[in-house]
Amino acid sequence: MMRAPAHPPSGSMFSSFWGAGFESACHINRAGVRLDMVAATEHDQMVDEDYARLRGVGITTVREAARWHLMDRPNQNCDFSTFEPMLRAAARHRLQVIWTLCHYGWPDGVDLLSSSFVERFEHFCEDVAHFLREHGDDRPIIIPINEISFLAWAAGETGWFYPYLTDRGTEVKRQLVRASIAGINAIRRVTPKARIVTSEPLIHVVADSPDTAQRDAAEHYRDSQFEACDMLTGALEPGLGGDPALVDAIGVNFYHDNQWQHPSGRKLGWHLIPRDRRWKPLHELLEEVFDRYRRPLCVTETSHVGEGRAAWLRDVCDQVSLAIDRGIPVIGVCLYPVIDRCDWDDASHWHNCGFWDLREQQGGRLARVLNRDYADELLRAQRQTLQRRWRSRIHIQPGARRAWTARPFRTGA
Repeated sequence: MMRAPAHPPSGSMFSSFWGAGFESACHINRAGVRLDMVAATEHDQMVDEDYARLRGVGITTVREAARWHLMDRPNQNCDFSTFEPMLRAAARHRLQVIWTLCHYGWPDGVDLLSSSFVERFEHFCEDVAHFLREHGDDRPIIIPINEISFLAWAAGETGWFYPYLTDRGTEVKRQLVRASIAGINAIRRVTPKARIVTSEPLIHVVADSPDTAQRDAAEHYRDSQFEACDMLTGALEPGLGGDPALVDAIGVNFYHDNQWQHPSGRKLGWHLIPRDRRWKPLHELLEEVFDRYRRPLCVTETSHVGEGRAAWLRDVCDQVSLAIDRGIPVIGVCLYPVIDRCDWDDASHWHNCGFWDLREQQGGRLARVLNRDYADELLRAQRQTLQRRWRSRIHIQPGARRAWTARPFRTGA
């Protein structure tokens, strides 16, 4: 048996406050091409080197995905040949992994809106939980389905992702919630100590004009960001089987383009001086989420592109620090992606959004090139949050999940 990664010290859910994630999208894009971003960035080939780099910058918590479309075997146990090398590499480097089990993609031949989708995902979650337990991790941290809200919009509302449905986003969202609930229950049957984290976009939407109808429409759009978590916790459509005990921590994904005007879609520029007065600071958004769910929070994805990366990280760090100072239990922030990624619809275009950019070497391999400004800013952020981290060190105990709905967080004396 391999040695399991070290668990974080008592009082903490994550082994490092600042974490990192590897882009893992594996959906079928608008051109009908199956993506595999883990392979496209050569992370599958360079996982040992990538993990060593994270250790070198003080990051020991990492987000990864189990690629369902590669592992699924109908009516058989899963094929773990693409999963086990990552698990072993994490053990070698003593990294804690947050596993995502569906990152936009699912196996060929599975109808998203059929009962078989839920059943296959439940079986997959159960197999992964067994495999993790057998290899030494009986307290895995798992995100069942990444960004239910966004996936429902992309695959069910706008026809961007396979199966290219339109005007059926709510139906798709319900189905993804059903699958998540079935998957969580399967995981907990195998590993009762598993911690379940959500990962949903955190947005703010304002109206283009003061017109009452537009303001109402913008507010409705904004409120829709909470539907997936409300369903999972049983606050919305309880017939789906949601329950507060299903979720241990609320993860939010926050990028520079997560605030916009409706219905035009024009972005609110975070970098403008003076800043648009309609831009809502991150610490206020985090407080709103905590007041709604009374769960520990983590920023499961955040990053910027090009020269804006370091400035964005500074702003996020300052905002998270403000949130912690205000008594909001923020337990971690994940830089995502930590290595660059290519565009989902244009593999020749690289976003320059990682801690390390990717540059093609002679022979075709992708070299990791550190962005020095980003690295310097991470060091500052690590120092800044270290003194505050004690306030957000919350240990999720089995059986204590329901208490969060009734007991608010209190800062220490």
